[in-house]
Amino acid sequence: MSDALHIVLDDTAMIAAGQGNVLASRLIHRAHAEPGWYLYAPTCALVEADRVRPGTAEHLAALPGVTVLDLDLPAALALAGQETWAAAHSHHAAQPTPDRPDGAIVATTSPKRWHGESVRVLDLNA
Repeated sequence: MSDALHIVLDDTAMIAAGQGNVLASRLIHRAHAEPGWYLYAPTCALVEADRVRPGTAEHLAALPGVTVLDLDLPAALALAGQETWAAAHSHHAAQPTPDRPDGAIVATTSPKRWHGESVRVLDLNA
């Protein structure tokens, strides 16, 4: 296992960050300030979060510690596997890759959404 911590924000986590959720804010701060912390915003989740809370996408995309993940071909092909594009892109982003051999943790305020899925979850409601 790697010492790096990779975290994918789903759309609910993005909305929570915009509403001042303390845990989401801490993730953003650590991704900016601490080596080995990586925070990802999948494009489809960013769009969905912005639909619910306008301005969210622009705000998160401007943060230096957040990497926006493009909707590439493998991600686009994964979209059919979930109920929403936001969940599908977040799920895809959390899977292991050469850059993230252990995969990533999905940060969410809706952990029940991820029940039964092959992802690790960080509940931002605690």
